[in-house]
Amino acid sequence: MFLAGAALVALSFFNLTGRGGEFFYNLTTLIFGWGYYVLPAVFAAIGIIFLFGKSPVEELGEKKKSVFFHTLFGAGLFLLTLLGLFELFGQNFQGGWLGFLFAYPFLHFFGFWAALVIFAAGFLISVLIAANVSPRDFWQKRETVGEEKIIQEEAAESEVASSAPIKALPFFSPSGSDKIIEARESEPAPPQIQNETGRGNFVTSFFSNPPVFEIKKIGSEQEEKGVERELTDEEGEFETVESAASPMEDDYSPPSLKFLDEERGVPSSGDIRANANIIKRTLENFGIDVEMGEVNVGPTVTQYTLKPAQGIKLSRIMALQNDLALALAAHPIRIEAPIPGRSLVGIEIPNKIASLVRLKNLLEIEAFNEAPSSLTFALGRDVTGSPVYADLGRMPHLLIAGSTGSGKSVCIHDIIISFLYRNSPKVLKFIFIDPKRVELSVYNGIPHLLSPVITEGRKAINALRWAVGEMERRYEKLEQVGARDIGSYNSKINGKNPQDGRLPYIVIMIDELADLMAAFPREVEGSIVRLAQMARAVGIHLIVSTQRPSVEVITGLIKANITSRIAFQVASQIDSRTILDMAGAEKLLGSGDMLFLSADSLKPRRIQGSFLTEQEIKKVVEYMKNASGIFGESGEVQSETGGLSSALEQKDFPKELNFDDDSGQGGDDELYLQARKLVVEAGKASASLLQRRLRIGYARAARLLDMLEEEGVIGPGDGAKPREILVSKEEYGEY
Repeated sequence: MFLAGAALVALSFFNLTGRGGEFFYNLTTLIFGWGYYVLPAVFAAIGIIFLFGKSPVEELGEKKKSVFFHTLFGAGLFLLTLLGLFELFGQNFQGGWLGFLFAYPFLHFFGFWAALVIFAAGFLISVLIAANVSPRDFWQKRETVGEEKIIQEEAAESEVASSAPIKALPFFSPSGSDKIIEARESEPAPPQIQNETGRGNFVTSFFSNPPVFEIKKIGSEQEEKGVERELTDEEGEFETVESAASPMEDDYSPPSLKFLDEERGVPSSGDIRANANIIKRTLENFGIDVEMGEVNVGPTVTQYTLKPAQGIKLSRIMALQNDLALALAAHPIRIEAPIPGRSLVGIEIPNKIASLVRLKNLLEIEAFNEAPSSLTFALGRDVTGSPVYADLGRMPHLLIAGSTGSGKSVCIHDIIISFLYRNSPKVLKFIFIDPKRVELSVYNGIPHLLSPVITEGRKAINALRWAVGEMERRYEKLEQVGARDIGSYNSKINGKNPQDGRLPYIVIMIDELADLMAAFPREVEGSIVRLAQMARAVGIHLIVSTQRPSVEVITGLIKANITSRIAFQVASQIDSRTILDMAGAEKLLGSGDMLFLSADSLKPRRIQGSFLTEQEIKKVVEYMKNASGIFGESGEVQSETGGLSSALEQKDFPKELNFDDDSGQGGDDELYLQARKLVVEAGKASASLLQRRLRIGYARAARLLDMLEEEGVIGPGDGAKPREILVSKEEYGEY
């Protein structure tokens, strides 16, 4: 129709349409002026667009009518603005009456130049509207064509192409449901082309061709890959289980997982692509070429991985930590260079919105329920969102340290609850030492306790010394049956008399080491070191916690014998080095954000610890108390020196339980007679004299002086002066 109209208008111009055409010619020239000569071209363009034009709008199906409207509206606006331009530059109604009526208000109110700008802009806009084309699509198409040309040129010059496309792993779904979004493996991203320096085209591989995503539930094989020990990959979802029983006790009924709360909410990491672009651009500004890799969204932080170009020192990237934090407007950030087991550098940025990790979701996974060790416990999720478990039997002892409020107590409760869900009182026993009196007292009454929660310093020392004696007794039992460790011993005993001879695991948990070290430094350090060195094989394990990570509390001997450590947020790099022997804990975010250094790893692993409320703990403890009659009463582990309850009340221990060579006590000290003879013959008495002559430590020398004073051999101390000798050499012979 529009093509026919264009032909009729053109024929009327040559007076080939009769009187009707002549009348039409006069009318259109009066209305459109010079625009009459443009009408055939406008009608022809509209017709051609309808016949051959193809627009993205047509693909919407039901909205095809909008194409017709856009074209007509654009053509009308094109004609009006063109008539307005004719009226501006012509005279005597060169734009016709329509052009005059359209242009006169603009000329009257804005003037010639402003009207010219308005009409010119309207003219260009009308062309775009009529053709159904946007400037953004036009420039994006040009950019894509240019990038394809660059890729072809680089491919012609390069002989090696990258075989590992960038993959975004796993992103938490922003929908608020308990799902994650992961890359679809059936549609791999196009390969990256590397240039001579080995640097791939990041724009084309990541931004121009983003990976396709699909929705999957948490609990598939993707979550299983993050488990601490190596597991077999299986497809499908994990089946939710209501309890997590120990593999060693089939008749044990652990608390229901209904007592624990589930995870809610998902983290928000902000604009991932924008952050990746900022990291790449910031490093390039300092002369560091990198190739961006996968992006891992965890519950607290998002890890952006990158691969530096050849010849780039990692120390240069580490030195730009503050510059990256400034560019990203994020603090603090942590750089892991390199990521263990991979040739990548990880930059960890705090999420805009963090999500809580719940213990229930970790205990539901089959990896926890099928773990062979009875001492497996849940720690939390790593930076990829994968669950992390640890085995206290392999550690075999654990040190937990961090500032106040950073999540130490919650971590301790997580470990205890994990053990309660796996072990019956016959398999595992606890000794809780809580000088603060508020954290572990809630567990009083559960059948797993060997004694009520210990809150006094002297009883804590007695409990540690009893543990040393129990350790030696167990070694004697292992020697009698020819067993190497507690596992082989119990296996041999099960075939004979499992009720009498089976040895349970004993976990000694100290919630605040600093209080004990302040009161009894030598005794506490000696007991901990002795247990840490020898107690693993007989099933006795230590978990020590402190909020004061100083060298006076975490001494060199303790650090040397407890190699598995968890560091929460600390105030300074010095505190971090005290705990982990390396920096990093000062950059943590608090609220359960931790660095876990295991005995078989050289670098710590960042984990977001699981959260446990007081109400959840009380529900589990109440269940254990009510079910204590089913499990049996809390029986004590007996040793030749008696049970733990009687040992706690003792003031002195037999000589065989003294772990310190300088710890002779009371009148039974075999050096007492030598010390008395020495001071009488020397005519003076001092601790330094006894140390030099008897070759003992200061603590034992001071105790000998106290004993001599009680016996009336020497007088009381008088500052720095030597003590007065009250017994003469003649009187000494009468003793």
